Amino acid sequence: MPFVSSFAPGRVELLGNHTDYNQGVVLSAAIDLGITARGRRREDGRIVLTSDGIAGVVEAGVADLAAKDSWADYPLGVTKVLKDAGYPVGGFEAEFSSTLPPGAGLSSSAALEVSTAVLLTRIFDFAIAPLDLAKLCRKAENEFVGVSCGLLDQVSSLFGKKDHAIYLDCRAETVATIPFPHDVGLLIVHSGVKHALTGGEYNERRDQCFEAAKILGVPALRDATSAQLAAAAMPPLVKRRAAHIVGENERVFAAVDFLKQGDVAAFGRLMSDSHRSSIGNFENSTGELDALVEIAGGQPGVYGARLTGGGFGGAIVALVDLAAIDTIAQAVEAGYLQKTGNKGTAYRCLLGDGALMHG
Repeated sequence: MPFVSSFAPGRVELLGNHTDYNQGVVLSAAIDLGITARGRRREDGRIVLTSDGIAGVVEAGVADLAAKDSWADYPLGVTKVLKDAGYPVGGFEAEFSSTLPPGAGLSSSAALEVSTAVLLTRIFDFAIAPLDLAKLCRKAENEFVGVSCGLLDQVSSLFGKKDHAIYLDCRAETVATIPFPHDVGLLIVHSGVKHALTGGEYNERRDQCFEAAKILGVPALRDATSAQLAAAAMPPLVKRRAAHIVGENERVFAAVDFLKQGDVAAFGRLMSDSHRSSIGNFENSTGELDALVEIAGGQPGVYGARLTGGGFGGAIVALVDLAAIDTIAQAVEAGYLQKTGNKGTAYRCLLGDGALMHG
């Protein structure tokens, strides 16, 4: 059988940090970096996986899929949930290559899941509705890998549209794309500190958010306002966690209006507000991320900057004048090295198409 291929982009979260599992709203964008999968069917019921840059071969049987505590758990998990859902998945071999920096919080895990899922639809010739595909990829991450993520990353990787932001309502599970101003771009700067969500911090924050919603008597923090939260009696730490989520939802609603008006400066201010809340309320930033945000914010042509993704390391995203993006990138890298001694890596990103748009 001939080889077929798929491409799934990473995503950058523009606003709406940790709102997804709180039934909130998020603004993200697919980027022009991602993961390519190339594979073909096997007739022996075996799965054989390789990845550029990672030594070794991972093998498994389709009939007895189990987690191996490696990068391969993402494609193996996707295979299992598709098979369990009744799709005609059998043995296959696949090789993966990535242009995404690992551990940057740009959702290489979702890109790996989505590229696998799309590849399998092509190898085994079946169709699946895009939102259902996103949900099955999330299920693989939740149940097979063991990370309690929401739907944002998979939706972004599938539904991205060139020069558009993605608006996801996590309660209604609806997706819309919103035109992004043409004269601004996204500068993503990796702190050099890897972001790893399989640690306990993510699940701990999730539990604190659910506790706050329970105290407030609402189904999810999506249903709370800042005024309600301010008046409520709850442990101070839990209240701070909730303040981040409630504030993020409010910032996303405001940001959608600013995008429609083309008000880049106001959008950038919301990004900077979001980062301040990550520091003070959600405590999912790091000294390195804070340094990058501060350095980026001091450059002419930068409208705002914040951590992107789950936090606890990884990268920041800055909204910048496209004409000055290279100058800004060099200045931020140099300033960060001088301030922290760490080497940061800047990526000039375009808002790209999702996996569905790649033939």
